[in-house]
Amino acid sequence: IPAMGEIAQGMVRDVLNAYASRDQQLAVDVIERDEKLDNFYNSIFRNLVSHMMENPATISSAAQLLFVARNLERIGDHATNVAEMVFYAATGRYFTDRGFIEDGEK
Repeated sequence: IPAMGEIAQGMVRDVLNAYASRDQQLAVDVIERDEKLDNFYNSIFRNLVSHMMENPATISSAAQLLFVARNLERIGDHATNVAEMVFYAATGRYFTDRGFIEDGEK
């Protein structure tokens, strides 16, 4: 979870810098880091659920850790959304999972 926090913090810092300078490459870097944060969350989720099943006495504390991990993952999602807006403001193109598309394309 601390590693997730560092990634999320870096994403927020970088997306604010990208916004201030309309830096499309920094925005793309933020967008690409979201997958790493998602993978961290999925791994933590699986591990904690397994741990809760093996030791029901840990359910309360493990659930709290799941909430923390989920909120860190959401911070990354919000930073990614802002990065996509920065990319559009800088280039006039929408960023999608497949890269970018010109305004008006589908």
